[in-house]
Amino acid sequence: MTDADMTTPAAPIKPRDRDAILLSLGSGVVPRTGHMHIQVGRTAELKALLADVERIAQGGSAFRLVIGDYGAGKTFFLHLVRAIALEKRLVAVHADLTPDKRLQAAAGQARGLYTELMKNMATRSRPEGGAMASVLERFVTRAISAGEKTGAAPEQVIRTRLARLEECVGGFDLARVVAAYWQGFDRADDRLQTAAVRWLRGEYATRSEARTDLGVRTIVDDASFYDHLKLLARFVRMAGYEGLLVCLDELVNLYKLSHTQARNANYERILTILNDCLQGGAEGLGFLLGGTPEFLLDTRRGLYGYPALQSRLAENAFATGGLIDHSGPVLRLASLTAEDFYVLLLNIRNVHAGGDASRHVLPEAGLTAFLDHCSRQIGDRYFRTPRTCIKAFVNLLAVLDQNPGARWEDLLGTVEVQAERDPALEPVDGASGGGSGGVTGEVSGGEELIAFRLN
Repeated sequence: MTDADMTTPAAPIKPRDRDAILLSLGSGVVPRTGHMHIQVGRTAELKALLADVERIAQGGSAFRLVIGDYGAGKTFFLHLVRAIALEKRLVAVHADLTPDKRLQAAAGQARGLYTELMKNMATRSRPEGGAMASVLERFVTRAISAGEKTGAAPEQVIRTRLARLEECVGGFDLARVVAAYWQGFDRADDRLQTAAVRWLRGEYATRSEARTDLGVRTIVDDASFYDHLKLLARFVRMAGYEGLLVCLDELVNLYKLSHTQARNANYERILTILNDCLQGGAEGLGFLLGGTPEFLLDTRRGLYGYPALQSRLAENAFATGGLIDHSGPVLRLASLTAEDFYVLLLNIRNVHAGGDASRHVLPEAGLTAFLDHCSRQIGDRYFRTPRTCIKAFVNLLAVLDQNPGARWEDLLGTVEVQAERDPALEPVDGASGGGSGGVTGEVSGGEELIAFRLN
C-alpha cells in the first residue's frame, strides 16, 4: 500500500476543522470538532459506548467510568463519544471538574458544575454548545405543530405535556419555567424568555430573584443538582431528542480533595448516580466519567476507598489473560498500539495538508524517522501515552510548512526531552503521600512521562 493510498480522504477537510484540530493538538489539548479525521483504534470500546448511546435513546440509562493513563487519550475518547451521541440525536452536556465545580458541595460548587454543563449543552445542529434556547424553541414549535393537527390551543398542548414532569422532584417549577418561556415566545417578550433560559441553566443565585422574574420558589442549587439533570433528560425527550448524555472529565479533582468528608460526599453522589442508572431510576440519561487508574484504584483516596463503590466497580474476575468484558460500569481504555499511533500520525499529516496528499510537508520516510526517534528516547510510552509526541509532531509540521527550506532530518536532531508527570501522582495537600494506599510524587517504578519540545 502506498503512502497516498493510506492518507487520501474521500473529500477535502474543511479549513475550519483543519485549523481547530491543529491548533488544539499543537497546544496539547483535545479538539472539539473533526474527531473523525484523526480517530484510530479502540474499536471494541467504541462499540460498547455506542450500545450505551442506543440504550439511552430507547429511554434507558447508562453509567460508565472511562479509565486510562494520563495522556493516553481519555478526553479525546469522551469527546468522540459525545460527537457520536449528537449524531444519534441526543443532547450532550460536558464539563471538567475543578475545585470550584464538583458533584456534591454546600457552597455553590455543585451549582457551578451544573451551570457549566448547561453552558456547554450541545445538539447536532449546535455542536459548539449554548443549545438551551434551541431545545426550548424546539419544544414550543413541536407543541404548536401538534396543536395545529388536533385543533387544540398550543398553550393547552404545552400544559398537558408539562404535566408529566410535575410528578418528579422539582418538576412543578421546571414546568412553570418552560410555560413562562412559551408565554415570552407568544408575546415576543425577550425578557421573559431570557429569564426562563437563565433559570434552566442554573444561573439564578437567589430564590427571591427567580420568584420576582418567573414566579417560582426554587432554583437549581447544590442539593438539587442531580434531580435537575434527571428532569432535563425527560424534558429533552419531550422536545424531540432521544435523551441526555452527561460527560464529566478530570474526576481526579475529587481524588485530590483535602477533606475526607467532602471527598466521600462526592463519592456518595457518584454512588447514587450509579445505582440510579443501573437500576433504571433515570429515563433517557447517561453519564460518562473520565479518570485515571489512581482515581479508581487508590484504596485511601480513590473510589476503591469507598467500600460501596469498590464492590460495584470491581472488575470481572473471569476477564483475565487477555480476555475483556466491556459490559461493566468501568471501561478501561486499551493503549494504542505502535501501528495505531503510526496511522494517527498519518491522519494528522493528512489534516495538516487539508486532505490533499500533494501538500504533505513531511514524507513517509520522515514520519518513520520521527517514530524511531520517539522510540529511542522514551520506549513504548510514545504510543501508550501519546499526547506529548503528538504535540511535537504538529510542531514539526508547522515548522516545515512555514520554513520551506528547512530539512526534517536537521530538525529531528533538535528535539529535547523533558520529564512530565501526571498531576494526580504529585503529593496531595503538601503531604509526602506515604502509607498504605498513598500516592507519591514519583511515578511507580521510577518511570517518567516524557515531553518533546522542538527548538
